Amino acid sequence: FRNENEGPRKGEIFTFDVKLSRFSLTDQARFFYIPYLVGLVYLGASLWIFGLRRTETAGRAFSMMSSSVAIATAGLLSVYTTHSLTFFWILSVSVIGAALFHLSLVFPQQARIEMRYPFLRLGGYIVALGLSILQYSSLYDFSRPTYYASTWKFNYLFTGLSILFFIGTTLYRWFRSPSPVVRQQARVILFGALFSFAYITIWLLLSTVYIMNFDPYLGFLPLVVFPLVTGYTVLRYRLLRADYLLSRTILYVSLTLLAVAAYIFLAIGIGMLAAWVFDVTIAPDNPVVIASAIFLLTLVLNPVRSRLQEKIDAIFFRGESVHQSRLNAFSREMTRAVGLNDILRSLREQISISLLPSQIHVFTYNPLSDQYLATPDETGQLTSDIQFDANSPLPRAMRREMMPIFVDDVHIPESILAERGRVALLGAQLFIPLPGRDRLIGWIALGERLSGESYAAHDVAFLEDLGRQAAVALERAQVLANLERRVTEMNALARVAQGINITLNFDDILELIYAQTTQIIPGSDARLTLYNRMGEYYYHAFYVENDERISSMENIPLQPKTALEQEVIASRRPILAQDFLTQCQVMGVIPPVKGLYSWMGVPLNTGTDTIGAFSIASRDPSVSYTNTQLSLLQAIADQAAGAIVKSRLLQETERRAQQLATLNTITRQLTSTMEIETLSQNIMESAVSILNTEAGTLFLVDEQTGELVFKVTVGPVAKDLVGQRLPPGTGFVGQAVMTRQPVIVNNVAASSAWNPATDRQTGFVTRSILAIPMEVKDRVIGVIEVINKKDGSPFTEDDRNLLTAFSGQASVAFENARLFTLTDQELSARVEELSVMQRIDRELNTSLEVGRTMRITLEWALRQSSAEAGLIGFVEEEGVRVMAEQGYKDEIDVFKKEYMSIHHPAVSEPIEMGQMKLTFLQAPDASRLFLKNGLSQMVLPIRREAKTIAVLLLESTQPDSFSEDTVTFITRLADHAAIAISNAQLYSEVQQANIAKSEFVSFVAHELKNPMTSIKGYAELLSVGAVGPVNEAQANFLSTIRSNIERMRTIVEDLNDNSKIEAGRLRLDF
Repeated sequence: FRNENEGPRKGEIFTFDVKLSRFSLTDQARFFYIPYLVGLVYLGASLWIFGLRRTETAGRAFSMMSSSVAIATAGLLSVYTTHSLTFFWILSVSVIGAALFHLSLVFPQQARIEMRYPFLRLGGYIVALGLSILQYSSLYDFSRPTYYASTWKFNYLFTGLSILFFIGTTLYRWFRSPSPVVRQQARVILFGALFSFAYITIWLLLSTVYIMNFDPYLGFLPLVVFPLVTGYTVLRYRLLRADYLLSRTILYVSLTLLAVAAYIFLAIGIGMLAAWVFDVTIAPDNPVVIASAIFLLTLVLNPVRSRLQEKIDAIFFRGESVHQSRLNAFSREMTRAVGLNDILRSLREQISISLLPSQIHVFTYNPLSDQYLATPDETGQLTSDIQFDANSPLPRAMRREMMPIFVDDVHIPESILAERGRVALLGAQLFIPLPGRDRLIGWIALGERLSGESYAAHDVAFLEDLGRQAAVALERAQVLANLERRVTEMNALARVAQGINITLNFDDILELIYAQTTQIIPGSDARLTLYNRMGEYYYHAFYVENDERISSMENIPLQPKTALEQEVIASRRPILAQDFLTQCQVMGVIPPVKGLYSWMGVPLNTGTDTIGAFSIASRDPSVSYTNTQLSLLQAIADQAAGAIVKSRLLQETERRAQQLATLNTITRQLTSTMEIETLSQNIMESAVSILNTEAGTLFLVDEQTGELVFKVTVGPVAKDLVGQRLPPGTGFVGQAVMTRQPVIVNNVAASSAWNPATDRQTGFVTRSILAIPMEVKDRVIGVIEVINKKDGSPFTEDDRNLLTAFSGQASVAFENARLFTLTDQELSARVEELSVMQRIDRELNTSLEVGRTMRITLEWALRQSSAEAGLIGFVEEEGVRVMAEQGYKDEIDVFKKEYMSIHHPAVSEPIEMGQMKLTFLQAPDASRLFLKNGLSQMVLPIRREAKTIAVLLLESTQPDSFSEDTVTFITRLADHAAIAISNAQLYSEVQQANIAKSEFVSFVAHELKNPMTSIKGYAELLSVGAVGPVNEAQANFLSTIRSNIERMRTIVEDLNDNSKIEAGRLRLDF
């Protein structure tokens, strides 16, 4: 060790021997077990508070402080030994002071200066950071080995002063805070802080001046109390019964002191008495002395404890006995009270007599509005108009904490900071919850006490007990009230259900629904609005204003955006408005009436369809409709919708029966004629008659151009329009053709699709139009249009359905007549075509020559198609060999000598694809057509068994020369020609094969005859012995040879005869 101290021995190096030894159990407890145990307690408290209160600045500050204490205590052993956690330990000690400074400003109540300057809470952390940097810089300064200890003193001083500051602010809040909650919390925290930090604060401050050893027993063990006490108060604002704890502490400490004093006096007295009387010395621990002391303590302890407790309670709980007696009286009243008003009256009396507050508000939960509303006072008037939603901050805080909340002009808990304005309007300082089993029943809000005193802890405890008893009674009363209300609602719904089941008249049903609704839902105005879907307008079927029905407002079409009921029907969703005029402004609706406040409307739903809306409104500003009432109105509306539909269906059925009878009669008349002109006139006159309209038109669709032709018109200007044409898609008639859907327009002037040209031409005024397309087999053949009902009413869905049914019958009748006419024409054409085709078949079958067959095919194709030129040729591997042509001059002379390439643009695609090709040009093109000035070309492959054997090409100088009928005939001609050409080809091949066979037979006969002659001659020479004698065996052999030669000769002669027969040269001699 190098001595750096000033003196004569400065700079000398000393050597010391340090003997390492195992930690004793005592040292392990002091430096390991106790610090780690304290660190775990603080760490657990930090995590606990942070998990539940991390959104509040007090919770975050406490978690920061507790975590730092946990690191500082657990890292102490490392600081003494390995130094591995020294950096963390230094920082944690600094942060302890900063966090305590932060906690002093915000807990148990935010300081006014901190609320004005929130950045002050960061001051401690800035100082801690600076101290940590200073200590880090000196930690390993080996030139000054002890300098780090001097910097640590600043850290100790800062932390000690922070503890004193925390204790001072807590002491200030205990005595000066107007909130009893804060005062009680401050008292509890102060006791915990003094007990926990007394020793360590003294050590931190004195160690900056003197060198002092730190005792972990005295320094660490008391620390366990602070996080538990402070953490609980941070976690909850509930009052601890500090007065009770303090009184009992004083009681038992006093009893202990009295017992010790009594024992001392008893021991001294017995010893002195024994020495004086018996001259005997008796020690204080003598069993006789101990037994006597216990006996005497047993006799006097209970009386002394009771007397002492009375004295102490008289000091600490002067008013609690009065409160308890009043609680007992209130409890007896609650057992007898049934009605809600009786319970609230008793509650107000007890609070007013006991505490004399300037204001008393009792808020209770209203399940209909899902809000907390103020209850009436003794005069029957509401104590406040302020309403709190069930999920607003104040009820949510009450429900979560279930504890009193104290507020003043400056301090207000963060959880209800958003309610500052409404709380100020209430003028309340203290809020006491009324806890229920499933929800918060409500709360009591009290103003300042008339005496000017603050609410003491026992006052708050009295109010809590009072609130709990009142909550039980209120919950019971609310259950009974809800049951009665439910029974009334169910009775009303049952009466509505019964009434609509036996009532068929539409107006009677509406009166019944209104009467039953107003029994369970207060209201002065009601509307039942229906929607005419086909007419696309709304109207009031039932109208009540200020409790009086106004029939003049019923069954009148409503202008757009003139009633909220229109929005309900359009959106198919209910609307609830507490301010009718404001809701109209929001939705862009012109208010139809004035003086309405709360309003609600529900749709009349029947399955997936909405037929209208039912609404009810109140002119009383105190009435506020709720979601529950909205659901009840919807239930009534659902039943009403079914009754309305049933009644309307009955009326509709009667009218429909009459219309169907008329339709049946007219249908029979339509099917009695097959003449198109007569039928068209009957169709239009019948349509106008069925719907009682002023005019009507039957349009036919021109299949070629798509134009709409005025076929038949009925009305004052009928003759002026017949035969005129409208471009495709023009007006509502064109819309009906394009969409294939009926079109109803009851105000044509307001529609952008209306074409007024026809009205200007005829002078007729069109107001409404119903157009129905005439469809046959997914094809629109025309449109029936009727104009302007004679009674001035709009066209409806029923009119559309009726005319659609008539249109279907008329379409079938018209199509039948048209098909009948076309059948006659087609039959004649088909007979003529079959006659021509039969003649062609005869000509093709009279000759089996290929060239003639192809010429006949070309001639008939040109004749029937009116083409001016054409050619036909075989398709071979080398190309197309032209077999016949007609109508060309010198355009195809080149193909008379050589093959036409199968890749030629004119024939490549038909040959390759096997399909006909039509070419229509706007101007002549020599590269595509052979005929000079040709504009149309048809190339048709002639196929046999999936193989193209020939190709037929026709050309014309006329555009679009080949019609569909022409193409059909030429195709059929090609099929017949393919058979004839194939037969001719087969016949030619058979002929060639037959000639080849004859030549082969003649050749074989000639070639076999010469060698047989030589064989026969030599065999005869051998048999006559020309070359020597012949034995019997040889003679047999020669005989066999001669017989076979004769047989072969006969065969050869037969072949020669066959050849002569085929050649026609055989002569027969008889």
